Amino acid sequence: MRKPAKLTAIAASFAAVLAVSLVPVSSMAEGAKETIAMGKKVAYDRKLGNCLACHMMDDGVSPGDLGPPLVAMKTRFPDPAKLRAQLEDPMAANANTMMPPFGKHNILTDDQLDAVIEYLYTL
Repeated sequence: MRKPAKLTAIAASFAAVLAVSLVPVSSMAEGAKETIAMGKKVAYDRKLGNCLACHMMDDGVSPGDLGPPLVAMKTRFPDPAKLRAQLEDPMAANANTMMPPFGKHNILTDDQLDAVIEYLYTL
């Protein structure tokens, strides 16, 4: 495949994945909106998730750059159980990670973890 055709195919694939993964917030049930709002609050709270300390995400101000940008999360983690495992104990997948084990060390409750996951899936 020639380079321009390959780049066009890649761009079309990316656009298709992006279109499928984006769900407008206005089409969500009120309970889901509240859960997502709570997840964002937990993720941004310096005493709880503090995700902005290490990650660029959404509309966060002064993000860190130690971790990867939190974008296209449904594409990166199509299985919510894998994303939950990453948040609960990231050291299981990478012993050298600097990410804290939010579940293993009880930094976040189960409800807070669930809300953060719901929020991350909107990114």
